[in-house]
Order: sequence, then structure tokens, then C-alpha cells
Amino acid sequence: MDPLDAITRTLAGSGIAARRPLHGGDLSEVTRLTLEDGRDIVAKTGPMVDREARMLGAIRAARAPAPAVIGVSDDVLLMEALDEAGPGDGSWAAVAKALATLHADTGEDYGWDEDYAFGRVEIVNAPRDDWPAFWGENRLRAHLPHLPGALSTRLEALIARLADILPERPRPALLHGDLWTGNLLFGPAPAVHFIDPACYYGDPEVDLAMLHLFGAPGPGFDAAYGPLDQGWEERRAVYTLWPALVHLRLFGAGYRGLVERLLDELGH
Repeated sequence: MDPLDAITRTLAGSGIAARRPLHGGDLSEVTRLTLEDGRDIVAKTGPMVDREARMLGAIRAARAPAPAVIGVSDDVLLMEALDEAGPGDGSWAAVAKALATLHADTGEDYGWDEDYAFGRVEIVNAPRDDWPAFWGENRLRAHLPHLPGALSTRLEALIARLADILPERPRPALLHGDLWTGNLLFGPAPAVHFIDPACYYGDPEVDLAMLHLFGAPGPGFDAAYGPLDQGWEERRAVYTLWPALVHLRLFGAGYRGLVERLLDELGH
């Protein structure tokens, strides 16, 4: 028997009648399945899908929108299928309100109870009670051995002065952790769901920085989310640096210019 069919029979109670590939990330495979009983579900195959399932559950427990998990087996995650559409009237305001709802869920410290990874790039989530230390040690320092010497030296100098840039104890908000537009699933306006999370507790500005990395949210977002604390521009550069380093390691030298520009902005 086909392994995926066997998994759907066990977890969803029905075999597969039809399959359609969906756009997925670079590190996983996503397929929309029509089951023999007529239901549509989504199967995601890849590493750490069990951890992703727990993160989706945490997002839903915070009353923020995310697909419901049907079940997990080995490297397969089954989720509810959601209708997709382009952003329309009110969609970006809905993103802001959903993100504010997510960020209203708070933890005691910064981090998560499990590590995660983007491909070969490990994401260390060991909890800390000092936010600059978390960002420096858990997010930035791990990249030092993988960078050319000049970049490594510049990054190490930045890590040494993070306490002068970042707040010591911002509210530990539940973060999506990888919030670019490709991880927003827009439905008929204004519906939106968070997908492909890399959750942990941290400064809510981290998600906002990621959302602005490859562009800017659409109309209505800023007003619906609300104002940011003074100094957010410099903090945004620090927070954007982490995904830039991840992209440099995963996808190559084409992202070196972005890393260098961010370090320039930060005086390093």
C-alpha cells in the first residue's frame, strides 16, 4: 500500500482518491488530498512536522487563526484544507488583528520547549530570561562559524553590544517565528491563517521585522496593529539580521549583500 494512503486511512479514516501538489517551502512537500469519503485535507511531508503540529496547536490555543491538525505520523502532518484567495479588502487589517491576538499570548521566559530547524540551520530555543542574551546567543552567535571572517568579526562585535540596542525584558509574546507573506494563507477576504510556524516566545517586534523583510504589509495593517515603541527602527535591523543570515546559509552568497547592509545600518 502507498505509505501516504496508509497514513490517511489511519489518521483521517479514509483513503486517497486524488492528489494535487500545492506551493510549499523549499524544505518540505505539500499536497492537497481528496479523500474517498469526499473530504479535502492537506498533507505536509518533511522533517520535524510533529513539532510544527504542536506549534499550530499553540497558535490556535491563543485564539489566532491556523489550520487545524488532523494528525501526525512519522514525517507526515495532516491538516484541514483551507480555501485560498489573494488579499482583498480588509485582509491586511485582519492579519494585523490576528497577529496582535497571537502576541497577546505571553510566556514566562524567552524561547520554546523544543529546538527547531530550517533545513540544516538549527534554531536553538533554550529558554532565557534576558532578551538580549537570548537574541545574541540563541539566534546570532550560532552563525559565526559559518560566515566569512570579515562578516563573523562584524557580527561578533554587534552581539557584544546588543544590551545597548534591545530591551532587557520586553513582553515575551508568542511569535510565529517565520512570518513572511508566503506563510500567510489568505482566504476569501478578509480571512487569513498562519501557516508554517517556527514558534517561540520573544519580542513581538521580531514578527513585524520578518514581515517587512521582502516588502511591506498591505493597506490597513499598520493602523490595525497599533504603534510601536520608540527605537523600533534600529531594533528592526537587528531582528531582520537573523533571517538574512539564515537565507545566506541556506541559499548562498546572493544574500551576503543584505547581511552587509544590515550590519552597515547598525554601525558594524
